[in-house]
Amino acid sequence: MVKYEKGSPDWKALEEEAISLLSRYLQIDTTNPPGNEILAAQFFKSIFDREGIESQIFESAPGRGNIYVRLKGDGSKKPIILLNHMDVVLADRRFWSMEPFSGVIHDGYIWGRGAIDMKGMGILELMTVLILKRQEIPLKGDVIFLGTADEEAGGRYGVGYMIDQHFDLIRDAGVVLNEFGWIYVRDGKVEHYGIAISEKTPFWLRLTATGTPGHGSMPRADSSVNKLIEVLHRIIEYQTPIKVVPDVQNFYADLADFAPGPFREKLKDLKSALQDPAFVAQFTRNLRSNAEIRNTISVTMLEGSNKVNVIPPEASAQIDVRLLPGEDPVAFLEEIRKVIKDDSINIEPILAFTPTSASPADSELIQVIREIAKQYHPGAVVTRPLLVGFTDSHYFRKKGIPSYGFVPFKLADQDLALFHGNDERISVENVRFGIRILYEIVKKLVVD
Repeated sequence: MVKYEKGSPDWKALEEEAISLLSRYLQIDTTNPPGNEILAAQFFKSIFDREGIESQIFESAPGRGNIYVRLKGDGSKKPIILLNHMDVVLADRRFWSMEPFSGVIHDGYIWGRGAIDMKGMGILELMTVLILKRQEIPLKGDVIFLGTADEEAGGRYGVGYMIDQHFDLIRDAGVVLNEFGWIYVRDGKVEHYGIAISEKTPFWLRLTATGTPGHGSMPRADSSVNKLIEVLHRIIEYQTPIKVVPDVQNFYADLADFAPGPFREKLKDLKSALQDPAFVAQFTRNLRSNAEIRNTISVTMLEGSNKVNVIPPEASAQIDVRLLPGEDPVAFLEEIRKVIKDDSINIEPILAFTPTSASPADSELIQVIREIAKQYHPGAVVTRPLLVGFTDSHYFRKKGIPSYGFVPFKLADQDLALFHGNDERISVENVRFGIRILYEIVKKLVVD
């Protein structure tokens, strides 16, 4: 445990502590499913216990743990929730250069599944709580640390459970600081600070086809698999309409001056520019840009026979649909039915959230991050991108609690490709920088 005089953090020692803790944290396998987040919750609890900070673990199902900590303030400001999820997605060792759960420090990086998404941020939030406690700084607002389960599968056993069963612990919060949004680096230079205030809504679907079963040696045109392939082909060929929502229009206008000359004027009014088919072709080559301007559909899971020589009576596919803000899931479902042109296909929603409004675009948190950005990177723009994925923020927004995504890591395109990818890692430099920035943000919100 790091010791230092109150009011004068020993940042070098704190940085080394954070690096060591993240390395240990990444060694805990919380792949979801099954999650086993209770192990991560116990890891955090052991640290809080050592520091004399009261914590509670809530087990939403066997092995599914959530941890809650509250540093008390004087109540003159509303609490802030430092939210992080403790589960991670699958890592296939065959495609990794390092063991996915080794937490090894190599070549200036800390390697491991979850380093970016989002165990790295979890450690930054942990360190913020520890520093505030060790310094015994009088707080105006409570600081809540909330580590949760199951975000990668929709949050049923995590934030969903905490809001359903223990909302009294967090209902008074004024703001939530969550994942996504980062300090974007282009060509080695910080370009912008992105703060996520809105996100697309998941609308995951299962399509099931039925047909006459039989022996694989006697092909049938009406087999369930053939029917499924036909409708999936129609879905893959379908291009959803382009729609530019205000958050996306504003985001590209904010960044227009950083674009190459021919694109600057176009990005200042993206909606108008996308009337030009040639520009559409250029703009949508970038997968993220394409996802920002349309509802997207990805075929991700297929299931048919369990034996190669059996034509199954049923075949199914799961598709990952992400809807733009303001879209109606019921209307989109009807759109899909028209695309597949086959009433015999059963379509079943398997994950669908109620669309929520964006968090306020000019809150105190955003103003604080503007001040931080001006201090550390005077030429950078602070903007508010649309998150094309989804996070647990929607649970809080539905309850009227503003939630923002901002992780103080400096990331370039090659770093962003590591989300859910192979060889996930975060630089040691980012951890050193991140703990200072997050601490400053929180301190300005609940102390200054």
